[in-house]
Amino acid sequence: MDRCKRFGESILHSLVAAGLVAGGGAAAFAQVTPAAGGTPPDDTPSVKVGGVVFADSTYQDSPEKTNPDGSRYKPSSFNVGRAYLNVTGNISHRISFRITPDIKQETKAVGADGKPSDLNGSYVFRLKYAYGQLSLDDWLPKGSWVRLGMQQTPLIDYTEQIYRYRFQGTIYPEREGYLTSSDAGLTSRFAFAHNYGDVHFGVYNGDGYSKAEANNEKGLQIRASLRPAPMTPVLKGLRVTGFWDKDAPVSGGKRDRLLGQLTFEHPRVNAGFDYLEATDKATSAGSEVKGKGWSLWATPRLAKGWELLLRYDDHKPDTTQDATKKRTVAGVAYWFPVEKGVSTAFLLDCDRVRYDKVSPTQPDDKRFALHALLTF
Repeated sequence: MDRCKRFGESILHSLVAAGLVAGGGAAAFAQVTPAAGGTPPDDTPSVKVGGVVFADSTYQDSPEKTNPDGSRYKPSSFNVGRAYLNVTGNISHRISFRITPDIKQETKAVGADGKPSDLNGSYVFRLKYAYGQLSLDDWLPKGSWVRLGMQQTPLIDYTEQIYRYRFQGTIYPEREGYLTSSDAGLTSRFAFAHNYGDVHFGVYNGDGYSKAEANNEKGLQIRASLRPAPMTPVLKGLRVTGFWDKDAPVSGGKRDRLLGQLTFEHPRVNAGFDYLEATDKATSAGSEVKGKGWSLWATPRLAKGWELLLRYDDHKPDTTQDATKKRTVAGVAYWFPVEKGVSTAFLLDCDRVRYDKVSPTQPDDKRFALHALLTF
């Protein structure tokens, strides 16, 4: 009962404070005066530069490809899947920012003009994050803020703090094209007191950071996560999450996603389960396509630095059809000790995709890869 009471009080306090902040109350936004003898907030401007590199060596066992002379071969390649440059900083203890260009290999053989692209194979520079942030920590529980600009969407960044293997591949709803990890918009996060969870919601363009806004339609996204027992040692890593994305590609269309998630963090294992339902309607006169699926994953820790990656995705792109897509990922990783903010990991894995009753018939995809992550 005490835990339920504390949780109820934390939600009430957060909502009341959020109302004061959103309403622009003069008292809420007045200068915060430190208590007598307290340390005033540090308003010294600062800038930090860091980076992230995803690299891999991949061998594709199937399907085979064909040379111009008709001979068959199994592709293999060394790749840099992603490279990020992170510029972060504070203008004051309330105002901060982030600018992150995304460096990615261009794979389009034909340009927008219909001619062969001279960028095909080159690594191109594009913006992934660029936002300003107002911290609400002076008035709300720590970790509450408002952001404006190109930024993380509510679900993916949150999940990847628990599922740490984006350098192997994206999480299920993003890999199947239902969500994007970044978009331009106005969002806010409110943390519950006593570490009971948080709510992150906002309005986005809806088309993602890699596309221009096409019209006046906007996407509303909201994620609410509850930590039921933050004071209980064994269960404090348990979180229940609901996510809703209400969007439309055109007026009268639909691009809706509803997802339920259960995650667990523990010194011996991280694990998660996602269930997704999606509705798409490309035009106002078009028909709805409903997809659904689920993903189950776990990363058991074997010894210091060593852990397994086990994942299974089951996806049905159209619930009126029998076609399914099933992905299995199994690998072993080593995470080097974190030293002064530098994180390094290697992963050896097998990623297999099987297609069942897909028309036209599609061969299974099976790849072996050595992945590397470097964060600094």
